[in-house]
Formats: sequence, structure tokens, C-alpha cells
Amino acid sequence: MSASISAVSVAADDIESAQAFYSALGLSDRVRLHAADEPSEGFRGFTLSPLVADPRQVDAFLESAARAGGRTITPARKSLWGYGGSVQAPDGSVWTVASSSKKPTGDAAPPLEYDSLVLLLGVDDVKTSKQFYVEQGLPVGKSFGGKYVEFELASSSIQLALNPRKATAKNAGVDAAGSGSHRLTIIGGLGEVVDPDGFVWRGDTAS
Repeated sequence: MSASISAVSVAADDIESAQAFYSALGLSDRVRLHAADEPSEGFRGFTLSPLVADPRQVDAFLESAARAGGRTITPARKSLWGYGGSVQAPDGSVWTVASSSKKPTGDAAPPLEYDSLVLLLGVDDVKTSKQFYVEQGLPVGKSFGGKYVEFELASSSIQLALNPRKATAKNAGVDAAGSGSHRLTIIGGLGEVVDPDGFVWRGDTAS
């Protein structure tokens, strides 16, 4: 089995609105949609994060997201780690956009593009979840005890990281409370598995 993620599938009540949102942001190749058939309340336990090179790309992404039907959660601002903000997609999933740079480079606004896309799972116990994924064959790139784990998925369309649920929600600017379905299916090389926090994986059957 390949240790990679080719896409994620997000459940949406209104697939048409969600599709328009992801198409406008150039993300429809990595984000698929399926009809919501399970209840979900509050924070769903994960964020998706486009990482970009320039702070103005953060601004451009968040502005485009708002025009495409997203709801701004945290306006873009400087932080200890760089520059970023967060937005909620029409389907309810939370997106954080960040650049490690705090200062724009060049005179012209850069195009709307990102260097990588990270799926951050907010988990109950980072060490337990880390062990699960290691046993599934995912190599660890960075690990900071029970606080953060980043896997090394060199050929993956989407990168994977783990963080405590409360920290994940705080970073996104939302309340950590939530219940019901994650409304997320991770599509990749692990096949049909469910992790300790209930995140569902399946193989990629798309042609």
C-alpha cells in the first residue's frame, strides 16, 4: 500500500454551492464532494490548510473564498509563525491559509496558488493516533511528543499531520465543541480503515 493521500471527500448539504467554492479556489482536483447523510454539529475535528509562499497569496485566497461563498472566521494577520487566517467553506469544513513569511516579496500580487495542502486531524491522543498511522506504514517526518506529528508523504497530493483537537480548533479560531460525523473521507493508499478518532479512509476508485 502507498503511504499517500490523493484527495479528500467532504460531505455537503448543498453540493452545488460547495463545488462552486472549491472550483473558484482551484481545489476541485483534491477535494471531492458527497451528499451529507449523517448528522454533524460544531467543529468536525479537522482543518484543511493551503500553505503559500507570500502573505499576499493568503489575502488573495481568503478574499476569493469570501466571494465564492465562504465565511471568514479569522481575518489574515501576522503571528509568531508567519501570516494567516481562516475561513469556513459552504459545506461547513474549516480552512486555514498560511505563509511562513510575514513580508510580501515583489511588487505585483502573486497568483492564487499554493505550495502544499495539509490535512490536520484534531485528535484525542496524538501518541495513540501516531502509533496507529505508523503501524499502517506512514513514515514520521516531525514529531513533538503528544503535541504535534507530521508525516513524510513525499508523493502525496495532500500532506497529513496530527494535533490535539483543542489546539486544532484554537488555531483555526473556532470552538472545539462538536459531535456527530466528521463528514470527511480520506482517499488514499491505506485502503479501508478507520483511525482511533473515527476518521474514515478508503481506496481511490476514481478513474
